[in-house]
Amino acid sequence: MTELNAKPINFKFGEYLSNGFEFLKNNFGNLLLAVIFCFIMAFIPLCGMLGMGNLYKYCRKLRKGQTTGPGEIFNFDDFMPYLMLQLIIFGGMLLLFIPLFFITLLTRIGGDDSAVGPVMVVVCMIVFYIALFYVIFRGFYIPALISLGGVKDIKKAWNMSKVMTKGNFWSILGFAIVVGILSQLGILACGIGILFTLPLNYTANYFAFEDAMQQIEHDEIKEIGVKNEY
Repeated sequence: MTELNAKPINFKFGEYLSNGFEFLKNNFGNLLLAVIFCFIMAFIPLCGMLGMGNLYKYCRKLRKGQTTGPGEIFNFDDFMPYLMLQLIIFGGMLLLFIPLFFITLLTRIGGDDSAVGPVMVVVCMIVFYIALFYVIFRGFYIPALISLGGVKDIKKAWNMSKVMTKGNFWSILGFAIVVGILSQLGILACGIGILFTLPLNYTANYFAFEDAMQQIEHDEIKEIGVKNEY
């Protein structure tokens, strides 16, 4: 029986990038088709994150040599956890926008020529982006926990992800920036070139997630076997 014991992750920045690149190079056709299917899933209401999570599952099976295919992107087994996650994110963003909306509205109605209104708008925007970056950083491992770890409770996944990201703010931020730049290089060369570079975003993230899962997994059956050997 495998249990997940959340702990701060030893984040291996360079390893994830190199492994993601090699994996993509060796399975380019399959992964490109899977990414295209993810785009299609994104057009289905509230299914964008589900498609992304299914892609990570597909990467795991493909890497292990298991019978699989890009069509597994259209699997809906994890629909409810990702639906709840997206609704929570939407609700949180709505709450953050409400003060900004009322401040802007009151400023226009009152016709106040002072700088108070614009300053308050800027403050609200700063607070919004700080909150957004905090949630993105702390929730970095939530897709991994749902799709690869089988955690369906969003609150539990959030609490576990907070522990796992502890002490890794700059590593995760740098990783996200570098992967984002590399995955978008196709735009600079040729618009359609993004189809050849964007999959790296998913494969690099997959290896980051897979490594994290391995670090927090606790297999009781394997441990009993090891103890019996002694």
